[in-house]
Amino acid sequence: MKKAVGLLVALFALWLALSGYFKPFLLSLGVLSCLFTVYLASRMKLLDDEAVPLQLRPSLLLYWGWLGREVFKSSIAVSRVILAREMPISQQLVAVPCTQKTEMGHVIFANSITLTPGTVTAESGNGHFLVHALTDDFAAPEGFAEMDRRVTAVEDR
Repeated sequence: MKKAVGLLVALFALWLALSGYFKPFLLSLGVLSCLFTVYLASRMKLLDDEAVPLQLRPSLLLYWGWLGREVFKSSIAVSRVILAREMPISQQLVAVPCTQKTEMGHVIFANSITLTPGTVTAESGNGHFLVHALTDDFAAPEGFAEMDRRVTAVEDR
């Protein structure tokens, strides 16, 4: 029941943010559509810990802030590589270990790597990701280790 209510609140907040309508009739239609969606999800037995990860919420917001800073710093670094006269590109594939326990943790880590400019998660394996890096600096294991540690901390909270 807690997961259904959490999903209902999240869906309605998303509906409200995307629609921007505050008239009573349209609000009631939004609530009805969200109720119907939660009903269908519960009938299909989709309301589990992976589908509605309410436990990740507070620590995930802090992680998104950190990730935003990393994306900004990486985008500046990629811009410097692109705008350099010599273009110091040394593309490579790197095996990056991941210590997450759940699929949600693996997804967050892999998508975080891909969101960071200069790196792309190319393949997921047993306990590691194959990552394409633009330069040697982007392939440094320290950056991936820090991201892995932070995602694992989000997952453990």
